Amino acid sequence: MIIHDSCELCYSDLVIFSNPNLVFEQASLAAAHWLSAAFWCKFANFVKSGCISRELKTKGISRSTTAGVNVPGYSKAGIRKSRTSRWRGAALITLNLFMIAHIIQWRVMGKTISPIEPSETMHTLQKGFVNAGFIFFSLAIIATLIFGRFVCGWGCHILALQDLCGWLLKKMGLHPKPFRSRLLVYVPLVAALYMFVWPTAYRLFSNPAHEPIIPKFTNHLVITNFWQTFPSVAVAIPFLFICGFVTVYFLGQKGFCTYACPYGGFFGLADKFSPGKIRVTPACNQCGHCTATCTSNVLVHAEVKQYGMVVDPGCMKCMDCVSVCPNDALYFGFGKPTLFAPKSNAIKRSYSLTWPEEIVGALVFMGSFLAVRGVYALVPFLMALGCAAVTTFLALKLWRLLRARELSFYRFNLKSSGKIRKAGWAFAAFACAWIGLNAHSGWVRYHEFLGNLAFNKIHLPDELALAQVNPVRWLSPADRENVLRGKEHYVAASKTGLFVNSEVLPKLAWFEYLSGDAEQSVQTLGKAADYQKDESKALSLYYRGAILNRLARYDEARASLDEALAEREDLILARQEKGESLWQLGRKEEAVSVWTGAVQRNSQLVLVNNELAGATRASGNLDEADLYEKQADLFTPNDPLYHWVLARRLQDLGMTELADKHLRQAGQLGGSGAMPNEH
Repeated sequence: MIIHDSCELCYSDLVIFSNPNLVFEQASLAAAHWLSAAFWCKFANFVKSGCISRELKTKGISRSTTAGVNVPGYSKAGIRKSRTSRWRGAALITLNLFMIAHIIQWRVMGKTISPIEPSETMHTLQKGFVNAGFIFFSLAIIATLIFGRFVCGWGCHILALQDLCGWLLKKMGLHPKPFRSRLLVYVPLVAALYMFVWPTAYRLFSNPAHEPIIPKFTNHLVITNFWQTFPSVAVAIPFLFICGFVTVYFLGQKGFCTYACPYGGFFGLADKFSPGKIRVTPACNQCGHCTATCTSNVLVHAEVKQYGMVVDPGCMKCMDCVSVCPNDALYFGFGKPTLFAPKSNAIKRSYSLTWPEEIVGALVFMGSFLAVRGVYALVPFLMALGCAAVTTFLALKLWRLLRARELSFYRFNLKSSGKIRKAGWAFAAFACAWIGLNAHSGWVRYHEFLGNLAFNKIHLPDELALAQVNPVRWLSPADRENVLRGKEHYVAASKTGLFVNSEVLPKLAWFEYLSGDAEQSVQTLGKAADYQKDESKALSLYYRGAILNRLARYDEARASLDEALAEREDLILARQEKGESLWQLGRKEEAVSVWTGAVQRNSQLVLVNNELAGATRASGNLDEADLYEKQADLFTPNDPLYHWVLARRLQDLGMTELADKHLRQAGQLGGSGAMPNEH
């Protein structure tokens, strides 16, 4: 770099300034001259000859006077301010306004276009739901294959949040420094494969039911429950805080994009095939303004020198580098894609971690991700990735704090001369709290996982379990062991957890019911319903009502079932149970009306058709009773236990004639050995 000639005056000025025999005025003038010359010297080491834009030259500003310039459209360092940043900011603000308008339109109209979110593609691949998110993601990948990775820079609300957080930090005097890792950059691609490829691959290699690998596509472009696939507001706020502010503060301006975003994993891969790149003309003189301006942490000046274009897939085509180039040497154009660029090791990249730290960091990332993902049924996939990336940084920085003699973070001196400073202790306290919370989440998640494992190993049909109040007799020794083990794990997770897991509580209630504690199961299901909504709440209230029916608490059962139907009107099993509650309360006409409504929704309900047959026979309408009975027989499986369940339920309702019929059929199909001991 060329050093300014005025640097030679710095030392003589310093001597004059330090002479106590000079008058005060001379000392002040010398000090001012020395400080100005020193600042220009420092800037001269950064800016090369010929890096002054035409606009500054026309104003008479030369290379030696660019430090501290006060020209509209330029930074104090003499670098152009990006003209495209305002356009990009306007595009991102408009995007967020459209998102808000989308939600308002759904609230007002009751239905709307399905969320235009790439994650919705999972429902297309797994269930065949063709939605707006799948169409958008497909078009975005196609566009990236042609124009490069511009969708991230111009059309992502999470990137807009990161840019906002980066801008706020700079206003506070904190300039986010990029955290560079060799291994963690592969996390987005691995996450993308897990989200979008693994479910299809799993069906291909493990498909005992021989379901189609590609599901039948159905139209889900217009929906009524817009927020069904999104987390609650209580989760969305910390999600945005972590994936926005926290990742930017610790990992750099595009920290979440670099180490967590699975959509970016596919976009980065598609960018390698794209002919659309930031390219360079011979006018480039390697001033470095482009790299200094890039918020995607791309070494623009080095890549255009080596390859004639930007090959880093992290380039999001923000166009800031093109806008700030003093010689207008950069442009967006089409040509050879990255895939066909010659490989080179000429660009020496600096990384934040050594190779041992990389390996440890990868293990920490995996451990943190497994610990927090889905814990309390609250933390979504993307939030878990962001948390894991931050945990990795904090763990490795804390390790360096303990071992290094000198360490700083932003403008804070964490450790000096082997002594930890106040800022270092504050950082250590925060890091320990964050890592400790991760470890605690891992402990809870461990018990939740083992509880779920035990729950999935029990295959006792609900109909058989709910046939009578104590289903213990139907459990095999292995089932009883799984019930006991699963119950212990769920209780441990509930007692030590910081939040209530609304998905664990109904499973714990089922374990309690299977182990013979129906009263406690009713209480747990009621607690679960308080923390749930929509279908999950309806199911908890349905099972609560069914168990209350077995306990002969019919008024409470009917109330619980009414609440379930208020959440999900199409929950037919709740209608069947409600009819039983009304029948037992002596409100037989109402019971028949409820059962009739259930059959109208689904004519193949075996138990409800039998109950209607018994009810109409009791009222003397034998012809109608025969029709219901024949309809039931059409769909009754030849299973002795199924016939026994029907008989047991009909006995409870006093329909003994039909109950005896099914008991006889059960005996004929399976013999007396297949029937339970009624005592």
